[in-house]
Amino acid sequence: MAMELMKMPQLGESVTEGTISKWLVKPGDHVTKYDPLAEVMTDKVNAEVPSSFTGIIKELKADENQTLAVGEVICSIEVETVKTDNDNVGQAVSHSVEKVDAPVTRNVQQAAEPSRKARYSPAVLKLSQEHGIDLTKVKGTGNEGRITRKDLLKLVESGNLPKADEPSAMPDSAPEVLAPEVLAPQVDRQTSPVTNVTTAAGDKEIPVTGIRKAIASNMLKSKHEIPHAWTMVEVDASNMVKLRDNLKSDFKQKEGYNLTYFAFFVKAVAQALTEFPELNSMWAGEKIIQKKEINISIAVATEDALFVPVIKNADEKSIKGIAREIQELASKVKAGKLKAEDMQGGTFTVNNTGSFGSVQSMGIINYPQAAILQVETIVKRPVVINDMIAVRDMVNLCLSLDHRVLDGLVCGRFLARVKEIIEKISKENTSIY
Repeated sequence: MAMELMKMPQLGESVTEGTISKWLVKPGDHVTKYDPLAEVMTDKVNAEVPSSFTGIIKELKADENQTLAVGEVICSIEVETVKTDNDNVGQAVSHSVEKVDAPVTRNVQQAAEPSRKARYSPAVLKLSQEHGIDLTKVKGTGNEGRITRKDLLKLVESGNLPKADEPSAMPDSAPEVLAPEVLAPQVDRQTSPVTNVTTAAGDKEIPVTGIRKAIASNMLKSKHEIPHAWTMVEVDASNMVKLRDNLKSDFKQKEGYNLTYFAFFVKAVAQALTEFPELNSMWAGEKIIQKKEINISIAVATEDALFVPVIKNADEKSIKGIAREIQELASKVKAGKLKAEDMQGGTFTVNNTGSFGSVQSMGIINYPQAAILQVETIVKRPVVINDMIAVRDMVNLCLSLDHRVLDGLVCGRFLARVKEIIEKISKENTSIY
């Protein structure tokens, strides 16, 4: 028999941690390779984590609703072994993953070896910094005295937070973060300063979920690292509205899903990106990566979270094909069936803010992309055409851009091209199929 460790996988680009929402196994259960072990929630996807081995679950290293960094151990599995013809020693039937007899000493040794420096997971360190908790005064309930995120949450709920100026019952030692090799390569995570908010009678405290924390971390990283600039154009969408309204009933009856205005905008953006590939780029430190594939990320909101699935190779799809993918991805999000691969590979984001009635907004760029386009609501407005006032269906397109990668000139031309495509839509020169 050999012991193997299952770790928190990276379930999407820029994902740095995941929350175990539900365990699907318990210690003593027999699992085969690819059997689901747990349901994990991140800011981008809800997914099941499959087993990499066949064997017996020995220990669950995390509680439900506990958030772990990518690369942290979630459970241990006693792997079944086989014997070879020339060796009586059992060998694990598995792929290469860190062994238990390898540096398992990365686990915190506070209780067993108090003289050594304490080691804390990134999630524990982050939570302690947010609430000003002195970790040297906290008694852990985890393996060998390790301080868990659950320990700190209990302290926060009780209001009895050990501070640095209180008498210490433990040796004075500097904390040490788990060795870098424990974690998969990740971008640096930002931490928010502790905010003291005065509460009054009747105020309602709402716990911040793992997915909301992940969203906040990603948005904070985008705003801290990307110098945002913003521009907008006004588009006459009257012809597009007329065409779509004339087709929508027959289309729904024939295809079984809706032909939305948004599909027309996504198609126009994908076409413009083929002509202005600079906007389909990413900042990479010493270089700018211009992506070959045009994969459009779209924002889909639930009651308490925002997901960003991806329409792959959008430039190669018809308006009908894009409408179908929008429908399928939105259905997956609402049913909680979105997979990690549905979230990966996005190169440019189009956000349908108009669905909420917004007429003007400035989006935060979806890191590490270089731009995001907000499609606002279509409203009837009086406009001047040939020195005469007419009522037209108008829409604002608002572009946020990474000023390290893009300048106003190319972005202005890109928006002008999207505007031209939308305004030229008609029954005569636009094919839905």
